[in-house]
Amino acid sequence: MDVEIFKKVFLPYHQKLYRIAYRIIQNESSAEDIVQETYTKLWDKRNDLDNIENTEIFAVVILRNQCLDHLRKTKKNRQTSYDYDIPETESLSKQIELQDEVHHIRQLVDNLPEQQWQVMILKHWDSCTDEEIEQITGLSAGNIRVTLSRARKTIREQFKQLNRYEN
Repeated sequence: MDVEIFKKVFLPYHQKLYRIAYRIIQNESSAEDIVQETYTKLWDKRNDLDNIENTEIFAVVILRNQCLDHLRKTKKNRQTSYDYDIPETESLSKQIELQDEVHHIRQLVDNLPEQQWQVMILKHWDSCTDEEIEQITGLSAGNIRVTLSRARKTIREQFKQLNRYEN
């Protein structure tokens, strides 16, 4: 694969790769470094890339492995930032209440077991398809559905319990 084909194939993935890296690492400069390392690894494998059926998934898997290596080295706690917009049409008290709920849900998601957390983030925040999640995590489609179901159930139950304590 020559330089022009490489650029045409892999550069469009830059934003998605950065977004995934940032979600996992939670540091802008480290996420950008990991994306650059991913491109370096892809370039090093450029002679074998013609045989790759889905180049986007391949790039995401390399990125994910780079992120996991980084986390193992730094042993940071995983924390995820979630983008949320509360409509300004809501009253101030309603906005505060919604922000509080979002904060609680964010904490519940961050406390999920690693696999559930990863699948939940990929599905709902990175908008990956089940097939992409399958390729990234190595889980089967059935395992992804079960993992998502368990994660959602855990969050729902813990959120209900939290609301009972607050009321």
